[in-house]
Amino acid sequence: MSKSKTALVLGATGGVGGTVATTLLRYGWTVRALARDPAKAASAWKHRTICPEWIAGDALKEADVVKAASGVEIIVHAVNPPGYRNWDKVVLPMMANTIAAARAAGGARILLPGTIYNFDPKRTPVIDAASPQTPRNSKGAVRVQLEKMLEDAAPDVPSLIVRAGDFFGPETGASWFTQCLVTPGKPIRRLLNPAKGAGHSWAYLPDLAEAMVRLLEASDRLAPFERVQFEGYHDVTGTGLIDALRHVVGKNVPVRAFPWWLMRLAAPFGGFPREVVEIEPFWRHPLRLDNARLVALIGAEPRTPLDGAVASTLAGLGCIETPLLPQAAQPA
Repeated sequence: MSKSKTALVLGATGGVGGTVATTLLRYGWTVRALARDPAKAASAWKHRTICPEWIAGDALKEADVVKAASGVEIIVHAVNPPGYRNWDKVVLPMMANTIAAARAAGGARILLPGTIYNFDPKRTPVIDAASPQTPRNSKGAVRVQLEKMLEDAAPDVPSLIVRAGDFFGPETGASWFTQCLVTPGKPIRRLLNPAKGAGHSWAYLPDLAEAMVRLLEASDRLAPFERVQFEGYHDVTGTGLIDALRHVVGKNVPVRAFPWWLMRLAAPFGGFPREVVEIEPFWRHPLRLDNARLVALIGAEPRTPLDGAVASTLAGLGCIETPLLPQAAQPA
């Protein structure tokens, strides 16, 4: 496969996909992005870069993905089902479409943002590439299958999985940070802390995307099927992120505990409470990501100081007016 330095991003309208797309553009890549409504996607682009080349298509249609991926070197698979509906029925077929497109493109490498939900945090407090994947919930079981599909497709279709903790950042979409800790678009008058213990792992999206692109730039050092862990910010005490939020806001904002008891009562009726209760163990037990392989490949992990990362996030979410803007992570 010729080195075209062209990437296709699936899910560029989301927080992860959009941030990876902007980082690729900053590194000089030509970026295409698949969207069902390209005009709407372009008008909603909030990142501080030019837009990618929007291509009309649906990740659920193999022909659309294959066509959009023609001649690319990388496919970023950061797409999720619309509204996260029909997760168990849609996620694996979308990956099958991406693999087919990568194969048709002559062996494009697939980049998959990995999650911690493949694991049981009670049994696996530290995750590396060899950690046993023993998911405790249905979404985690699907993620295990997703990664197995990529492993089975190698070496004809190479892939890179970069695993990280819970996301936060200026363009973060649905996440624990935006759906629990703070309310986008509103000043911070209280914080709702889901942590029930120490040792939660967070990933600042600009740093994560920087690490992903540096890894892609070092493709000659990657194995055909590569799993690396992004350590991010490991909240050793369980209150570190809360302390940073208070420091950035400049006042001792009251903190309330997330109502896990209420979620457990409502979980039998399904919906959001059931989804939340399934991942409660990740807030109860400490879990750290071992980034030794990532560091071996690209050197020190990109790391924006926590106060700067939090300030940039709150400004991007419309929670504060004057951010303490962090220095952008620079290429190694």
